[in-house]
Amino acid sequence: MFIVAELSANHNQDLNLAKESLYAIKECGANAVKLQTYTPDSLTLNCKSNIFKINSNTIWDNKYLYDLYKEAYMPLEWNAELFELARKIDLICFSSAFDKESVDLLEQLNNPIYKIASFEITDIPLIQYIAKKQKPIILSSGIAINDEMQNAVNTIKQEGNNDITILKCTSSYPAPMNTLNLSMMLTFRKKYGTKYGISDHSIGTNAAIIAVALKASMIEKHFILDKKYGGLDCEFSMDRFEFKELVKAIKQAKDAIGDYNYHIDSTNINEINDQYPKGREFARSLFVSKDIKKGQKLTTENIKSIRPNNGLAPKYLNEILGKIATKDLKFGEPLKWDSFK
Repeated sequence: MFIVAELSANHNQDLNLAKESLYAIKECGANAVKLQTYTPDSLTLNCKSNIFKINSNTIWDNKYLYDLYKEAYMPLEWNAELFELARKIDLICFSSAFDKESVDLLEQLNNPIYKIASFEITDIPLIQYIAKKQKPIILSSGIAINDEMQNAVNTIKQEGNNDITILKCTSSYPAPMNTLNLSMMLTFRKKYGTKYGISDHSIGTNAAIIAVALKASMIEKHFILDKKYGGLDCEFSMDRFEFKELVKAIKQAKDAIGDYNYHIDSTNINEINDQYPKGREFARSLFVSKDIKKGQKLTTENIKSIRPNNGLAPKYLNEILGKIATKDLKFGEPLKWDSFK
């Protein structure tokens, strides 16, 4: 399971805060931190027309796009420092790229993975440019409709790049649980033949745990060092304590789900090994319930199915009734294959 902490705008344009966040993310047990590499000019125009004003029932309504991105973006020169720090503390660091210039910068920093936000899913030239770098690519489904996801996947594969993960994402901030439709992850696997996971904008851990149950390979969640700092993404982000519990819950869920190929098939307790589940020793098995002399028959009077699990399996009872004891068998002795003939 690849657990990613999305820093997003929660650096509040304070480099020290960003660095402290990386240390905390590592401490929480996440596998990676994801940055966003862009400038306001790489996303939109500095235009005060109503077309550029947010009015979509979001937490950022009435802001102009340029002003929002200017408040949210991370200065480009930080990328090098944060990548270096992440390597120092053994934390994977990668980024979302929003234009060719940011891709070029990230290539200089040996960015290991590229994330493509759903709002860029229609930018086929950008996707193609990223795919040519032959790095693993994460696609966020978010606002994708009709054939847009298929076009993006095809573009990447046409460049000989097949390491693709599609994240089920609901582009609401925060996202209500009844809008997540996590079953779509299984559709991604079947339709596109890719890995899948969730970019989770919901509140709490439930969505992530459900994704684990659906065999997701990646969980991405927004991280904030401390909610007292506030910020554009604070409302749907987890602080260091919540994120640590999230990582713990994900790992517990994964352990509990286990492997669907798990199988035990043993006919003799002597074959018991580490595959047996805890508590197996208290299952029933066949025991001598009354002393039996050599040459006597095994009957329901002297053989019983009882706990613990030290003798032959009870399913053999009818098969062994009437067999002859090959030696003296004592009361309380587990029945073995060499006990009779």
